[in-house]
Amino acid sequence: MVQLTADKEAFFRLIEDNKAIIFKICHTYCSDKTQHQDLAQEIIYHIWKSGHAFDPDKKFSTWMYRVALNVAISFYRKKSREPDTVSLSAQEEALMIAEVPDNRSDQLILLQQLINELRELDRALMLLYLESKTYREIAEILGITETNVASKINRIKEKLKQKMSL
Repeated sequence: MVQLTADKEAFFRLIEDNKAIIFKICHTYCSDKTQHQDLAQEIIYHIWKSGHAFDPDKKFSTWMYRVALNVAISFYRKKSREPDTVSLSAQEEALMIAEVPDNRSDQLILLQQLINELRELDRALMLLYLESKTYREIAEILGITETNVASKINRIKEKLKQKMSL
């Protein structure tokens, strides 16, 4: 294994090239911009700290997803134990979304809310599924079998369909 963090510039290029992964995970696990920033910093720190464990024979983005999701789940669990607070910007965003009359937008908002209510692992599964990752990639990122990925995704999709029809 090569030390991923040996070349700082190369490390920051990898982060820059894969920042969409961090953004999507932060958006999925955090409700406001401040939390997004905190989580993004935490993810980058853990990627840096665990860079020695990266196997260059593997795909960097897959390894990064695994690290980022583990950090996000821990971050979410820690935050969920704290009392809820709603920032003014989050309230304004909710009002702006509520003003959109498009039925499709309403369905997308509802779907996002339902996904946000899922348990951490299920939320990670749906994030990766919606990213068009293969079952093999999802299994590798989450450390579960492909069969388990398929059955969990099918159950989650069924549960979401039922809730969407209510």
